[in-house]
Amino acid sequence: MTKDTCFYVGKIVKTHGLKGEVTLRIDNEQFDEIGELNYFLLDINDKLIPYFVENITFHSNKSFVLFQDLKTLEAANQLVGISAYLPLDLLPEKDGNDFYSHEVVDFLVIDEEKGELGKVQEIIEYPTQSLIQIVINGKEVLIPIHDDIIQDVNREEKKIYIKAPNGLIDMYLEN
Repeated sequence: MTKDTCFYVGKIVKTHGLKGEVTLRIDNEQFDEIGELNYFLLDINDKLIPYFVENITFHSNKSFVLFQDLKTLEAANQLVGISAYLPLDLLPEKDGNDFYSHEVVDFLVIDEEKGELGKVQEIIEYPTQSLIQIVINGKEVLIPIHDDIIQDVNREEKKIYIKAPNGLIDMYLEN
């Protein structure tokens, strides 16, 4: 399994207790879409290694995880700083204009007035707003992900149709 077939969940930030539990900081809202978990893929020396979960407890943006076969504080300490991933196929499928960030990278963005703008470079997620990043003539353009702007997401054609607010695109393209 490789990172391009997985999504980033978060990072093990510290140990928890004395019996091998770790604190996993959840950095990805997509993680909330997952049901019961049996394992995480931990990024050890640039390889994703499965670690099976014996027990997991969720607390807002973190979870306490006890992995099978890791029963000591010393063993848990070796995992601090390690990133955790899960396979993309664990995510439930979304439809309509609702999408996962990884799903729309390289989709063509088409504005109602300006036509084809460019391909999605990435989705930038801030606590209060997520943005579509595209590049037009070497300039970064950020488009808010909002129901009033995103008109249609066509997965088959790999296109996102938008209705950008007046002046939004031009604001980025001015010198």
